[in-house]
Amino acid sequence: MSELPTQTNSPQPKKSNKILIIVVVALALLLAAAVVMFFMRDQQLQNSKADLMKAYSSLDSIDNELQRKIIEIKDLGGNVDELSMIRDSLVMEKNSLLEVGKKSARQIRDLKARVEGYRELLVMKDTEISELKKVNESLLVENTDLKTERNVLNENLREAKKTEEQLVEKVQLASRLEVENVKIMALTDKGKAREDEFRARQIDQLKVEFNIAKNDVAPVSGKEILMRIVDDNGNVLFDVARGSGTFVLDGKEVFYTAKQEILFDNSQQLVSFLYDKGSEYLPGRYVMELYTDGYLMGSKSFKVK
Repeated sequence: MSELPTQTNSPQPKKSNKILIIVVVALALLLAAAVVMFFMRDQQLQNSKADLMKAYSSLDSIDNELQRKIIEIKDLGGNVDELSMIRDSLVMEKNSLLEVGKKSARQIRDLKARVEGYRELLVMKDTEISELKKVNESLLVENTDLKTERNVLNENLREAKKTEEQLVEKVQLASRLEVENVKIMALTDKGKAREDEFRARQIDQLKVEFNIAKNDVAPVSGKEILMRIVDDNGNVLFDVARGSGTFVLDGKEVFYTAKQEILFDNSQQLVSFLYDKGSEYLPGRYVMELYTDGYLMGSKSFKVK
């Protein structure tokens, strides 16, 4: 009896091993791809966080710069309403970065573009500040010039006023009236006249005569001539019933003995007073003074024995 040949199954195990290898390789590739994707994703996330932090830092820096520029522009007199609104918007955008930590690539690109826009705005405001400074410097120079001109003008006005006052004073002094040819006479009850020195019993009336000196500066006008007769003790002969009164001299109220109103016409006119004392004169030296407009026109003394 002959033996049958035995069959071998070696090709089947080889096929199974091949499939297994393919599966293992595929899984390895998938795992590698997953690992690569994970690391790429993680890198993108890290980059996104870094971009967000960089954007926040930029916005914070721009915010501080905007605050300084708002203050500077306001101090220079510029309008800051629009710039304040822009800063408010920037602050809101900066705060939103802290609230939402995850941003898309497009959002980050937009954010970077806005940051650049803010930077351009800062450059524009630098130009505006520079122009405002020039305007303020120009105004300062103009104000300084105007102040100098005003001070010079005020000084000129003060000098002109002072000169005018001096001229007025000179005119007033020059226009003061003076008396000349003054005579003081005692009239007896019989009409006999004695001059300058006389006895008390010889005086029934006292007559004073004088001319008003010529003065081309003084205008033609009405004048009130006041006569004062002062005794040795400084007392003024005074009797209201006989026309005496008071007037202001050097800021003080003083007595006068008699007065007379005249029209000064610059003709060296003669003026006379006739004064009746009503009682006997005491012996002594008397001074007769003539005034008008608060100043002394002239004086003369006489003696009573």
